[in-house]
Amino acid sequence: MASLTYDLTLAGLSVGSAAALTGIGLIVTYRATGVLNFAHGAIAVVCAYLLRQFTVEWGWPLWPAAAVTLLVVAPSIGLVLERLVFRPLAVPGGDPARTLVASIGVFVLLVGVTALLWGQGARDDAPTLISADPWGQLAVALAVAAAVGALTRWTRLGRELRAVVDDRSLAVLGGIDADRVAAAGWAFGSFTAGLTGVLLAPFVRLDPYGMPLLVMEVVAVAVAARMRSLPVAVLVALGVGVAQAQLTRLHPSGWAEPLLQAVGANLFVVALLVAALVLPGVGDRDALPRTATARTGPPAAAWLVALLLFLIPLGFAGQDLHTAVQVPALGVVLLSLVVVTGRGGQISLGQAAYAGLGALFTALLAAGRFPLLPGLPEPAALLVAVLLVAPLGLLTGRPAIRRHGLALALATFAVGVGVSRFVFAQPYATSGLTVSRPPGFEGDRAYYVLELGLLCLALLATHALRRGRTGRALAALRDHEPGASAAGVRVPSLKLTAFVAGAALAALGGGMLAMGVRAFDPVAYDPVRSLLWFAAVVVLGADSSLGALAAAALLVGLDAGTEGGVAVAVIGILAVLVGRSPGGPYEAVRDGFARLRPGRRALTPTGQRARERVRAGAAAGVRRRGLVGASPVGRVGAPPGAAHQPPGTEAGPADTGTRADTGTAAARTGTSHTPGGRAGAPLLPAAVGRRGPARAARFLIGHTPRPSRPPASAAPSLRALRLRLRYGEFTALDGVDLDVPPGRVSAVVGPNGAGKSTLFHCLAGTLRPDSGRVRLGERDITRLPAHARTRLGVARTFQQLAVFPSLSVADNVRVGAEQGTAADPGAVERALRLFGLDGPVRTAPAAGLPTGTLRRVELARALAGSPRVLLLDEPAAGLDSAEVASLARVLRALADDGTALLVVEHDLDLVRELADVVHVMAAGRIVTSGPAGRVLAPEA
Repeated sequence: MASLTYDLTLAGLSVGSAAALTGIGLIVTYRATGVLNFAHGAIAVVCAYLLRQFTVEWGWPLWPAAAVTLLVVAPSIGLVLERLVFRPLAVPGGDPARTLVASIGVFVLLVGVTALLWGQGARDDAPTLISADPWGQLAVALAVAAAVGALTRWTRLGRELRAVVDDRSLAVLGGIDADRVAAAGWAFGSFTAGLTGVLLAPFVRLDPYGMPLLVMEVVAVAVAARMRSLPVAVLVALGVGVAQAQLTRLHPSGWAEPLLQAVGANLFVVALLVAALVLPGVGDRDALPRTATARTGPPAAAWLVALLLFLIPLGFAGQDLHTAVQVPALGVVLLSLVVVTGRGGQISLGQAAYAGLGALFTALLAAGRFPLLPGLPEPAALLVAVLLVAPLGLLTGRPAIRRHGLALALATFAVGVGVSRFVFAQPYATSGLTVSRPPGFEGDRAYYVLELGLLCLALLATHALRRGRTGRALAALRDHEPGASAAGVRVPSLKLTAFVAGAALAALGGGMLAMGVRAFDPVAYDPVRSLLWFAAVVVLGADSSLGALAAAALLVGLDAGTEGGVAVAVIGILAVLVGRSPGGPYEAVRDGFARLRPGRRALTPTGQRARERVRAGAAAGVRRRGLVGASPVGRVGAPPGAAHQPPGTEAGPADTGTRADTGTAAARTGTSHTPGGRAGAPLLPAAVGRRGPARAARFLIGHTPRPSRPPASAAPSLRALRLRLRYGEFTALDGVDLDVPPGRVSAVVGPNGAGKSTLFHCLAGTLRPDSGRVRLGERDITRLPAHARTRLGVARTFQQLAVFPSLSVADNVRVGAEQGTAADPGAVERALRLFGLDGPVRTAPAAGLPTGTLRRVELARALAGSPRVLLLDEPAAGLDSAEVASLARVLRALADDGTALLVVEHDLDLVRELADVVHVMAAGRIVTSGPAGRVLAPEA
């Protein structure tokens, strides 16, 4: 018995050593670049195949071949990837989603190239670099870990690495070459990947798909180490490896035997599930897709072409049509990613699991082998399978509530791997399940017609999620999740809805695919397929249904008409280039044709701004001659005041935070030059100005009797009672008491680090204090999230603009009205008029508009929800003096109308003019409060 335990421990140490090397490489790459290298396993398999090619095929000596593979080829792969793929994405404010997609694209590309060069069959003749004795592999893992630890602790490169990890931008300002550090990290990470592949190859099946996935499963050791601690990663890897080996000695009887066998063979998968779903998320940043520009959809002619192409196979017969029936089914599966990723902005790397469950449940139900349910006809089996799988979308939907970016990617990938290993790989799922087609649709042509009908239904469902209130809420969630929550969108339930709908569509497509090929094939739904499908949908247009159909045709058509691996390689190339064409291939092609159009030359961004200023100036000159009247000034989105400033002096979109002296006259008259509006038009219209400030607010905001809004005298106040909040050893709030009464403007001022923003977030619901309470009237709202507080009448704005770029100005405001305290059909128009957004700018996408205009859009959205309390975080940031004066008049009018206002602002002149009471914070406490004239007096 002791001998068996010892032998199993040695075997576990061997596996754990390889897993430790993988964890070390992933951690070093992540700490140097901020990228979780999903291509780690693909680099490992490429190096393993190269070493076999050098030694087995070409007859090189083992150690020279290993030196070339590990010391030349592997680091070179890392350097090439850093320079050509990831360096263009490592810009300040870069979208983490593109980096993630590029990493998956590299994985897909390398796997496809490996399949093309060496075939898809498994090889068992890989050379052995280190003997099966685990002590050699353990020594290598420990030596690599010790070398990395010494390098990061005692060398200049290590100090630079730590600085880049803490703050890349600050490190660059300090003179550190962050690109050099990133290149070193990629080279070392690729070296460890190659070493892992070379060590594992003799003991596992060397094939292009299985080995990369095996390496990716052990990402659990890096996640358990929080992507930081090398000793923790090594200990976790060795511990899981030994435990997995020891489990093989247990042979219980009955129902527990297959379960224990599955766990014993996949303990690293169990560790991945625990690390990704139970432990706090790593790399928890907003990801997909935070649209930076308003994307232009394909023209109607493209849909007509797609319709004709999908009808062409009806003229085929035999093998050609047998292949074509897979396209509509895969199109439905990919539409599920359009719903989850394109509409909802959530990463899902496990959609193949839901497609496979749909196929498996359909086969089991039709065969009468599903527990507790009788055998069903094929159409009923497909419908019931969809209904059974849809709730399982909560497996990935629940983690999505509190996870973003990399953390969400790991969680969904872990679920996909777990379903593949513990469901699809079990005997009942691999024992030759067959699936029949519905009666009357047994032939390929008839079944293809049925598929087209189901595809049309899926397209209609996907289209419905793009329109109306739900579509706008999903777009808001995708573009800016905190802003959507502040607008009243129920973010958690909306995420769950997106994942459940996505699971249902994936299950429908999976069942259709199984019926098309008349069998359930677990390999067709392995986790690598999830990565491939995700990359294909994102690069061809995550928010485009037509892009999903194009991806399905591309994946099926290329693999059917060429050697296996071509489709994977093509999608990989497109994903690798995602940083250079963020709008997708359609926009890249369209922009390319625009540049080649005769007689037109593309302008640089500076030239574009100069042309708009010249046009605005010309329009202003014509207007002054009385030839145009009150027509709009220049283009929609021109900088505020451009029509009345000489060339070269106006403040463009980038000139945030500047207050032009030329706006003094406008400030006295309350006028503002609004994009798409009338030059010199007052922010409060003339009809409103005659009513006075309070009556102006009642006229525009709608102070008419509404059940949801009490009169001013009954409006509740917002109170903070003894709020305390600590970040580690730092006390951000230390017993803060604050009262925001209705009908008054309260302001909070203080130096940076005083706790103003923390207090603001506790009041808005984005942070929960350690102790103390927040009350709205008599109701305790301390534990309510931001969207629930918004629906009770507490609205807010953000210091950094929180608008939804893919929506128009009017739709941005409409989101606030739809999700606010009550449905009011006129609230949108009143808010647009109040802030001068009711001209042509109302239909313009928010992407690309000047900062001043976007600030007014955000304020209009907050007011459209009829709030009773309005929290404003530096509302004057990015506005010129005329806009600040108009903003002050609007806010004063709102207070006179009974709204409770709290302003956190650094502009003391604005605070002095606007606030009724000023609270001064320092070191997490309110040190003094009182009227603005007294608190902000020079002697104070």
